[in-house]
Amino acid sequence: MIRKVEHIGIAVSDIHAANAVFAALLGQAPYKEETVESEHVLTSFFRVGETKIELLMATDPQSAIGKFLEKNREGIHHIAFDVDDIEAELRRLESLGFSLIHREAKPGADGKKIAFLHPKRTAGVLVELCQDR
Repeated sequence: MIRKVEHIGIAVSDIHAANAVFAALLGQAPYKEETVESEHVLTSFFRVGETKIELLMATDPQSAIGKFLEKNREGIHHIAFDVDDIEAELRRLESLGFSLIHREAKPGADGKKIAFLHPKRTAGVLVELCQDR
């Protein structure tokens, strides 16, 4: 079951410059910076109430974020929802006709298990499901 918006992912070309922008905007520094080697990204996180903003910078131009930035400008990349049971949610959504990018959850940033839904079945929005590990 989807419980809340967990975070909004924003693709950036320079995470240090973007950190400065969001720190000024939100009046706080990021609480965490983390490299996710499997995804070839450097991330930083800001808290905004119960929701987070995740900045993502490619560490490899062939990564998903690198390819996104090659095709698009910097900006919103995905919306992530917190779920109580990611495996059950993946099965539920697939049974409803959603297209899964990941059939099983995998380790992600910020201590989460993650999986993505393809935007072709979610009104053009890349959707991430997150569950605490």
